[in-house]
Amino acid sequence: MTILLEKKYIPLADYFSGATNPSIKLTFSEIEQIMGQNLPNAAYLNKSWWKKTKAPAKHFHAWVDAGYFVSDVEPDRFVLFERVDLSNGNASGQDEEDQDILLIRTAEHGDARSLAALQKTVESESEFMLYAKDERTQSTQKVRKQIIEWKQSGHSTIIIAILNGQHVGYLMIMGNDAKRAAHRATIDLGLQKDAQGKGIAKSLLEKAEAWSKEKGINRLELAVVEENEPARKLYEKAGFESEGIRQKSMMINGNPHNEIYLAKFLD
Repeated sequence: MTILLEKKYIPLADYFSGATNPSIKLTFSEIEQIMGQNLPNAAYLNKSWWKKTKAPAKHFHAWVDAGYFVSDVEPDRFVLFERVDLSNGNASGQDEEDQDILLIRTAEHGDARSLAALQKTVESESEFMLYAKDERTQSTQKVRKQIIEWKQSGHSTIIIAILNGQHVGYLMIMGNDAKRAAHRATIDLGLQKDAQGKGIAKSLLEKAEAWSKEKGINRLELAVVEENEPARKLYEKAGFESEGIRQKSMMINGNPHNEIYLAKFLD
């Protein structure tokens, strides 16, 4: 990107850079989920904010540099972006099939509300998470505090997956303060059922590895319930290896279950 965007618009630019759809309709809420921050008041009050394409404004480069322009705005409801056909300078045709748009990024404090809701959804859909349905008490304030504290720590973070403007998955990386354990981190991955089978978990793991390497972390570890075969296959395919079994470490519906320890060394 030739124009230096404000930091908060970079995720929006990343989102559009990976898009090929002839048109993209996003609600204001979805745009803010992509950004991880609130839009300015002007975006809610004035259609002209979205139509600007000249300096000193810069925010429009988030979509214009990816070949999109704003064709319609309903304040506080949605924005319609259309892709320019570079061959003739007009809006591209609508006969192309829409493709999923996936954005993977680290969480910002503005993601707290959506992340808290996502965790609740994931835990209600899975039989193998540590917390059962409605068991965790997770407030927006608590999640926001966690995001901020982890970012400040430098060894822990939360990576989120945004599919078509919606938060659908997360991966937590929990590092260590102790110098003797600073090279390792524990990970915890959650993904909504309707977003599974799209390669999102694999993308989250790849992002986690890249982030960990930047922080000097070279060992990632986790525990997975022995009967959770899809998760085991996912991690094993990603290069994680079993290091042992924790016997009867989880009680699910009153029945004991073993957990398998898995770990991967990052080269």
